[in-house]
Amino acid sequence: MGSFNRIFLIITALIVMQGCTWKQPYSVNPEYSKKGTRLIAILPVNMKSGDARVGQMLREMVLNELYFKGYPKVTLKVIDEKLAKIYKGNMDFKRENIPPKAIGDLLGVDAVLYASLEECSTDFSFVYAHTYVSVFFELRSAKTGETLWSYRNRTVKRNYGISREQLEMDSCQVYEPAMQEVVDKAMQTLPDGPDSAG
Repeated sequence: MGSFNRIFLIITALIVMQGCTWKQPYSVNPEYSKKGTRLIAILPVNMKSGDARVGQMLREMVLNELYFKGYPKVTLKVIDEKLAKIYKGNMDFKRENIPPKAIGDLLGVDAVLYASLEECSTDFSFVYAHTYVSVFFELRSAKTGETLWSYRNRTVKRNYGISREQLEMDSCQVYEPAMQEVVDKAMQTLPDGPDSAG
């Protein structure tokens, strides 16, 4: 066997092994349909990257997509007002540390959606820019605390231009569609809600 064939076989084996260990970007509790999930509270986004305005935009996108999936809207304003009373107006609390049961008792919801914006950045090179958006969503039961659904994924948008100024301007316009793409992909993996037309 020639050295080219050996190298080809090694590369093929590595690709197959990597394919076998790759995890799906989402998981759904096998008992999801029996959990009675109707009202979902979307907590403020845990910002690991980007600014608060980007997190609020992500949260509003998720709220709208949940509605189209057949889940009634639990307005973000109501959620924030009730959380503000507990946290004395300090909205920099550790969202991921609030137990789902506490949110369920506070808001009367069936489940709590924790969202993290893990990456929201742009890398510039000479004639192109890469914009990265990475999110993690976890839906947990307000009764049991168990994870009902989770999703983690990343999208990359590329821009090409002849100047840094053009690339910066084009990249700013890419954040919203990139986030919408990630949210759309996430919502495709979430089971439909009880009010779904489908």
